[in-house]
Amino acid sequence: MPLHILSHPLAAHIITHLRDQTTKPATFRTLAYQISLLLAIEATSEIETEEKQIDTPLERITGRVLNHQPLVVVPILRAGLGMLQPFTDLFPDVSVGYIGLERDHETAKARSYYCKLPPLAGRHVFAVDPMLATGGSAAQALTVLKENGAVHPALVCIVSSPEGVAEVERQHPGTVIHTAAHDRALNAKKYILPGLGDFGDRLYGT
Repeated sequence: MPLHILSHPLAAHIITHLRDQTTKPATFRTLAYQISLLLAIEATSEIETEEKQIDTPLERITGRVLNHQPLVVVPILRAGLGMLQPFTDLFPDVSVGYIGLERDHETAKARSYYCKLPPLAGRHVFAVDPMLATGGSAAQALTVLKENGAVHPALVCIVSSPEGVAEVERQHPGTVIHTAAHDRALNAKKYILPGLGDFGDRLYGT
C-alpha cells in the first residue's frame, strides 16, 4: 500500500493543536488550512515539469515549469471543503469537483447526495477528505472518480486509521494515500482513536 505519512515538525505541531478539544473553530480552520497546504505540496511533489527558456535580469536560462497536464481536486463534502483552498492557492488553474457523501452515525455507512465533476480523463486527480476512518466514503468516492474517467486518483487526508487504509486497498489496490497522521484504530462507533473528533463539526462549529 503506497501510504505516505507527512513527516515534518510543523505538521506534528499542527496536528497536536487540531486534536486539542479546546481549539476553537476559527483557530481550527486556520490549522486545517496549514496542514492541508503541507499535504498539497507533498501530494503534488511528483507531478511532471518541462523545460522553459526565460530571461532573468542578467541572462537567459533554462528553467522548469509545470507541464500542461491539468490537476483536479475533489473534496468529499462537507468536511473536505476545509482542505480545498490550499490546492486552489497553489494551482490557480486547478479544476474542482464535488462529491457529497453523508455518514450515517448509526451504521457508519455513507449516503451519496451530490456529485459534480469536471472532465477527469488525462488529469491528475486528488480526492480530499480529512478523516479516513472506515474507508467506506473514500472507497465510494474513488469508485465514482474512476467511473468518470480518472486513472489512479490519489487520496489526501489529514488523519487516517489502519482500518480505513486497509479498506481503500481492498477496494482500490495501489491507491496512493497521503496523510498527516496515521492513528491507532477505530472505536466502537467507528471514530478514529486518538483522532480529533468530528472534523466537519469542529471546522464549522456545529
